[in-house]
Amino acid sequence: MMSSGNDNQPQTFTKPAFGEKDVAELVDRVFGLKVSWIRPLPSYDDQNFHVCVSINKGAAEGADEYVLKITNSEDSQEPDLIEAQTQAMMFLNAEGFPSATPYLTKDGNIMSLESGDTGPGNKKYVVRLLTYLPDQYTYALGQNKHREVVEQVIEQFKGKVIPKLSSFRACINHGDFNDHNILVDSSSDSLENPQYRVSGILDFSDMSYGYYVFEVAIAIMYMMIESPDPLSVGGHVLAGFESVLPLTEEERGALFLLVSGRFSQSLVIAAHTALLYPENKEYLMITAKTGWKHLMTMFEVGQEAVEKTWFETANAYTNSAPAK
Repeated sequence: MMSSGNDNQPQTFTKPAFGEKDVAELVDRVFGLKVSWIRPLPSYDDQNFHVCVSINKGAAEGADEYVLKITNSEDSQEPDLIEAQTQAMMFLNAEGFPSATPYLTKDGNIMSLESGDTGPGNKKYVVRLLTYLPDQYTYALGQNKHREVVEQVIEQFKGKVIPKLSSFRACINHGDFNDHNILVDSSSDSLENPQYRVSGILDFSDMSYGYYVFEVAIAIMYMMIESPDPLSVGGHVLAGFESVLPLTEEERGALFLLVSGRFSQSLVIAAHTALLYPENKEYLMITAKTGWKHLMTMFEVGQEAVEKTWFETANAYTNSAPAK
């Protein structure tokens, strides 16, 4: 069916832009649940949040996890279509297929139409709270040591990092500081002791709303892959970042799991992509081989020892700095 020319005009479309505080209030007001923590999830034109809620059904049941899905303003104008999609998910779930199902609103509905102050005209957005499906891609790893470490990273991340996110300082991150996106230029003519300075940053297509410490972790992960001394390179990256913005103790304490999480994320996606596109498997696995080696080494050495190396390396810069 051909759409009219006006249907695709930018002004008819608004991606939701709810803040975490708005989301917590919405989950309480619409679904009657108290949010313990919130984590934004990627989405092209909707807005998704991984939310953990407190439940009061007894001491044995402490929390449940959901995905809050806020549909963009244009698609929200067709609630019947969204209901049909949701009913299909419910049917599949009832037949034993692992599919997300909606948590009903206080009024017993599968979705709610909510206002948002995210654009002109007070747009309306369809809101659903869907059951969270864990372990969506880790099956691609098979049953082995790699999977055990990734599952350990996920559990520790959920237990030790996510509850502290609200104490981290928020910012907009570049999100992809790898060796292909950082340009350097020689700042010294000495061949024996070459010096370089950053001359440019490329590729802002992975910019995201997050936290300063995420940017440090992403850079450390990529520099570990390229460095001949991967376990200590994190200290050099940290020193450079902290020369501009020192991290707090809580942010520093999360670095090990954030770097491990970034490695795990990249490696699981590579394994999943290799299953989807077997013709690329050889290339993907060659690239991933170094990443697995570093992630496994980090866990063999242990968080305490790795952090000690990073922090001592970073502190050496401060201690050797000339007095002003």
